[in-house]
Amino acid sequence: MHDPYEAFRYSAFRLYAASYVLAVVGSQVLSATAQWDVYQQTKDPFAIGLIGLINAIPVILLALPAGHVADRYSRKIVLLITQVPLAIAPGALAVLHAVYPQHVSLAMTLSLLGANAVALTFGRPARAAILPNLIPRSVYPNAFAWMSSLFETAAWVGPAVSGVLIAFGVTWSYLMSAVCLLGCFAITLFLPHDAPPEPTTHEPDARALLAGLRFVFGSPLLLAAMTLDLLAVLLGGATYLMPVFSERLGVGPIGYGCMRSAPALGAFAMAVVQAHRSPMTNAGRTLLWSVATFGAATIVFGLSQNLWLSLVMLVLIGASDNISVVIRQTLVQSLTPDSMRGRVSAVNQVFIGASNELGGLESGITAKLFGPVLSVVGGGIGTILVVLSVAGKWPQLRRLGSLRELQAANEPTSKPDDV
Repeated sequence: MHDPYEAFRYSAFRLYAASYVLAVVGSQVLSATAQWDVYQQTKDPFAIGLIGLINAIPVILLALPAGHVADRYSRKIVLLITQVPLAIAPGALAVLHAVYPQHVSLAMTLSLLGANAVALTFGRPARAAILPNLIPRSVYPNAFAWMSSLFETAAWVGPAVSGVLIAFGVTWSYLMSAVCLLGCFAITLFLPHDAPPEPTTHEPDARALLAGLRFVFGSPLLLAAMTLDLLAVLLGGATYLMPVFSERLGVGPIGYGCMRSAPALGAFAMAVVQAHRSPMTNAGRTLLWSVATFGAATIVFGLSQNLWLSLVMLVLIGASDNISVVIRQTLVQSLTPDSMRGRVSAVNQVFIGASNELGGLESGITAKLFGPVLSVVGGGIGTILVVLSVAGKWPQLRRLGSLRELQAANEPTSKPDDV
């Protein structure tokens, strides 16, 4: 019988999960606070889009080297090193707002967010690559579903808490982010020590750097799933415009926090459902339908003038997005050999992370040019067209069945039962 809690039998997984939750809460609090802060300073949606740009540049330029680092050095050490600037950036913003509020500028805020983005770019592949070594392959789908559930819980709690704290001043919200990331650093210290993975080939560094990209382009399933999410998120994301829509609906900081939390609440509910059920047997079609639902809900959200309808659509956006996240993450981790997980996770970060942030820039530009409603509605329509195009281009994705049967190339079928 399927045990929904089987991944939690492993102590290393529990430590990893706790550090991950604190990292996500801290990151989400920082993101929600910075977007609100910048919009209140400028009242310009393009300024919010600049946050997306400043977050996207390190991903585009450094994600492949970051993946190479994760596959050549201890992933635990990489995580610890990157968590230091991740805590410093919100801490510095908290101090600046508390001591020199009149001197805080858009350029200063973007600079600190840029430093934070560089650290995140190097930390994400290491965090993604270390998890499969903490658990046996048999619990991968269960573990990834639970990690998605924990992510969405943290992504729901973070903006909700930031909305309350922003009502008392952005200083407290930035400080909350710094404290969470310091806690993440402390827990990461107790993760098992890991040795750098053994390379499957001895390639020159320049060629090894691009190995993850070659692997993805040589795997139709991975390429299709990543392309689908890249274009859907690039076109259909409305998160960056939440400060604009909260003002349009006439809600304050707490209402803004609720709107920022609603997608994560829907994703959390869906993640719990997925964690408690056996792996889906028609994963490909489920992925396509979930992204189409994401686009349709985005259209309704853009047109809505009612707070409750907007919140319901945001919950549906999060629920449908969570399905695609779990399927894509399971594909990435299950089809990739351990020696390449860092580099392939880095490619995934370029496809997904950069599209999230560039989607913010795209939303800011189109909102400034055409208004926020046309920006969001047009993005939702574009997402549905992307689903139709990907389904036609990669029939392998439509035919994808059970996720449990996936296996990485050149990888044994089992792992030790404990860590």
